[in-house]
Amino acid sequence: MKNSVLSGLCYSSCIAFAIASLPGHASENGAPTTPMGVFEFGTGFMPPATPSGTFATRAAYYSTDKVVDSHGDKITGQDFSLDVFSISAVYLNMTDEEILGAKYGYSAILPFLKMNADLSVSVPGVGVVFEDNADLFRQGDMQIIPLILQWNLAPNLAMNTQLQIQLPTGDYDKNRLVSPGLNHWVISPNYGVSYISDAGYEVSSSFQLDISSENPDTHYTNGVEYRHEFGVGKHTGPWTVGLGGYFYRQLTDDEGPGVVDGNKGTVTALGPALSYFSPGKPAVWLHAYKEFNAENRAEGYNLALRVAMSF
Repeated sequence: MKNSVLSGLCYSSCIAFAIASLPGHASENGAPTTPMGVFEFGTGFMPPATPSGTFATRAAYYSTDKVVDSHGDKITGQDFSLDVFSISAVYLNMTDEEILGAKYGYSAILPFLKMNADLSVSVPGVGVVFEDNADLFRQGDMQIIPLILQWNLAPNLAMNTQLQIQLPTGDYDKNRLVSPGLNHWVISPNYGVSYISDAGYEVSSSFQLDISSENPDTHYTNGVEYRHEFGVGKHTGPWTVGLGGYFYRQLTDDEGPGVVDGNKGTVTALGPALSYFSPGKPAVWLHAYKEFNAENRAEGYNLALRVAMSF
């Protein structure tokens, strides 16, 4: 049975699209607090302990020209587009130390984002009343994972729990249309599990909460956000092919200036996913997701490529 290691390590790529001037968004400026579309196949498996640990990178691309209100309808009078390319450096180290019967590990992620955004707001009978744009390549918010606990319950069944802390280290300007950094702290507990049948069929899932502190520059606090990411596929030799996606929903209201009915948002994404794993070679994951059923946020496309290697 193939051991699908390394999938849980790539929290990377802060696809944090900040859409400043747009009303009716979930969370501050419509930005997801932590990156979505990170997990699909092998979520429950961590790499084994190695002398130097695991190094990885993740390149991701998000594109949208649609922002919807609480009814899922495109907001009228707004011409908006956003393209975000992110690339992240990841280090993960699993050890032979045990806590509660689980192997202990830790990780750190440093993302960089290339962001291009345009916004035009029009009023019927008046015309364009506001225009803004931004084009930048800057560092995003660093993430550290001081606690990873990995349980290998069977050769084909594994699970782990992780505690992620996102630090406000990224470039941020409250007066700019978009910023790679969010300017607040985030605590994110996560649980991942993977099962691979004897016939080679895999089901993997991760469940995460994002708990945000207040942005001191805007006095805005995001509500608690929930995310379920998943992958369902078939193993064929070193390859796994199938479907992946995520479901995102904000559980509690935002608090701060401009909040309307809590600004709660939701979105679902689905698309093809592919992974490659062969012992001694780099592991690779690739997916292409289309978002739909969005409310109070942007709706677009999510593409990502991850590569990891243990030494």
